[in-house]
Amino acid sequence: MAQWQSGDTRSNGIKIHYTRTGGGKTPLVLNHGATDNGLCWTPVAKAFEAEYDVVMPDARGHGLSDAPEDDYGTAERAADLAGLIEALRLDRPVVGGHSMGAGTTLRFAADYPAMLRCAILEDPGFRAADAPARPGGPRQMVLQHKDKTREELIAHAREAHPEWGEDELGPWADSKLQVSVNFANAPRTFPERPDFRELLPKVKVPVLLITADPDRGGIVTPEVAAEAQRLLPSMKVVRLNGAGHNVRREQFARFLEVVRVFLKENA
Repeated sequence: MAQWQSGDTRSNGIKIHYTRTGGGKTPLVLNHGATDNGLCWTPVAKAFEAEYDVVMPDARGHGLSDAPEDDYGTAERAADLAGLIEALRLDRPVVGGHSMGAGTTLRFAADYPAMLRCAILEDPGFRAADAPARPGGPRQMVLQHKDKTREELIAHAREAHPEWGEDELGPWADSKLQVSVNFANAPRTFPERPDFRELLPKVKVPVLLITADPDRGGIVTPEVAAEAQRLLPSMKVVRLNGAGHNVRREQFARFLEVVRVFLKENA
């Protein structure tokens, strides 16, 4: 980690901060979920840095990136990502993401098909057409932790998520303190539009969809996963039992195994 680099690019009119492991290897760009930041991918980056140049951007409104007052949809985030990839001169990277970051990844794959070689989606926001809206929305997600110290957040995460590795806790706590209220207040953050039903048929690259247990908080149900695969028959779908929405944090070894197999076949 001592050799990792960090910096800023001017992308799509705003500053996007990133961290990367470097080394001139095949680039692997990982997009974090809502209220996380790029360094929340640290354990995964450590696992893959010997084989890949892992790039971890902070999405707009998160981490050390700029936080405009509006424009937090998938189109804006995908354009930010395209600008970052161009600025860093990454040659057709593997692109992955968790939750909101999976939505970014899907939109990027649909809108910029020539700019990536394959995509990894970790429990994206693929919901049934009649699914109720998330209670509280992004505003609650952002504000619920703003009155806590870093130490209090780490203690909370350790108690609430005993299955998480210790190296997950610091970046998670930092991200909660960094995320901007502008993201919380933006009028069109969630639900994301267009949704996966419009985007998946436009994707031309190999895709890995990783799902989890709905009973443990996983978003993508088996029925919705089947619907998604009908829209993109080439997509590989893997369910990791014993994990909820934070799939990699709850089934880390199995997550790495599944991703490695996919990358060996497609990267």
